[in-house]
Amino acid sequence: MAKEMDNKRKWLAFFILCLGTLMIVLDTTIVNVALPSIRNDLGFTESSLAWVVNAYLLTFGGFLLLSGRLGDIFGRRKLFMSGIALFTLASLCCALSNTQDLLIAARAVQGFGGAIVSAVGLSLIMSIFTQPGERVRAMGVYGFIAAGGGSIGVLLGGFLTAALNWHWIFLVNLPIGIMVFILCLMLLPESRVSAEAKHLDVQGAIAITGSLMIAVYAIVNGNQIGWTSLQTAGLLALSVALLALFIRIESKAHAPLVPLRLFRLRNLATANAIGVLWAASLFAWFFISALYMQLVLGYSALQIGLSFLPANIIMAIFSISISAKLVMRFGIRTPLVAGLVLAAIGLALFSRAPVNGNFVTDILPSMILIGIGAGMAFNPVLLAAMSDVVQSESGLASGVVNTSFMMGGALGLSVLASIAVAQTNSLLAVGAAQIVALNGGYHFAFIAGAIFSAIAAALGAKYLGTSMETPHRV
Repeated sequence: MAKEMDNKRKWLAFFILCLGTLMIVLDTTIVNVALPSIRNDLGFTESSLAWVVNAYLLTFGGFLLLSGRLGDIFGRRKLFMSGIALFTLASLCCALSNTQDLLIAARAVQGFGGAIVSAVGLSLIMSIFTQPGERVRAMGVYGFIAAGGGSIGVLLGGFLTAALNWHWIFLVNLPIGIMVFILCLMLLPESRVSAEAKHLDVQGAIAITGSLMIAVYAIVNGNQIGWTSLQTAGLLALSVALLALFIRIESKAHAPLVPLRLFRLRNLATANAIGVLWAASLFAWFFISALYMQLVLGYSALQIGLSFLPANIIMAIFSISISAKLVMRFGIRTPLVAGLVLAAIGLALFSRAPVNGNFVTDILPSMILIGIGAGMAFNPVLLAAMSDVVQSESGLASGVVNTSFMMGGALGLSVLASIAVAQTNSLLAVGAAQIVALNGGYHFAFIAGAIFSAIAAALGAKYLGTSMETPHRV
């Protein structure tokens, strides 16, 4: 693909891909700010309201792996544009929803479209940029969008909901989606697919998609229903059983959905393990710190969004400019490990934030460290995951790493929320004030997030190769 495009056209195509990806990333968080308005308007209960978020997560997480492989089989440009069209139409349905069922169904379709765009977009970027220097710079921008887009969504969601109404958090996707679709037609050449590659492992696809969707369902409902409940335990056991069936199918399939040999690639295997832990750390930072600012400090949604701006600005500077230079100078491993260590320190600092915390002294230092750390680390993680695979399997590798981030984030958030609730209840039991107990629970969650990030740094230091071009196998 890269040989067919001049330099200007490549970068224009890249920014269109990034715009489409940003639309997907924003939608994972922009809805959270508007949930109270949606509840009042459509009459949701507390429990049913969760499905406005969960329906999206369920299909998004469930179809990431399959979407990446479908891009390799049927053409990545074609599938990316299909995902954009599906997401945009679903956004329109969300905006026009006047019943609970219609909104939840449209959110599920949004998640499916988002999975296609996220899985295929990364592989398209890797196929456009084949030179190491260009690829590192491109992945730096993509890394910032993936890591920082969520907190931008909070700011945008707060503004749109306050200035207009909740319908606009979905309507804003329409002009963006239409523009991205048209520009993709003009700028993106189709990837060539060999005849022998056009085979879909249907049994494997059903098994792994079912396993992922059931796992996401169990995780997102774990805190509400109970982690030791029969339903949660049974669903997790079923998910594991389907995963085992998937592995058996793949070991015997002539053209497997996911060749098991991929997991013998050292950089890919390590990057996926790091991705699970890193996503859990990011969720600790984003969601738990937002809860601290909202419920302990009493910040408004707009104030919370503005509080994330320093981290986003720093993350953008490092991701887009500095991270690329560090990778070209030191390879993948050193900036990744350094970034994860800085993020761990930033999360640990959050664990000392008091009830009467001050933004400058108790929030800003952590935001700065996490912004630097995320800006340094995200680019190398993505490069490591994609560095060992051949071009024909880049969509699959993209789906695998996106699935790791998705599952790590969902599981991490549930685990951290459970830790926070357990500590809060313990403090309440010994007579602590409500706000003190709440803050104490958040402290434990921040410590757990810092530990996740530190473990990810240790894995990177021990197992990652230094070069992004040399294959490493165990």
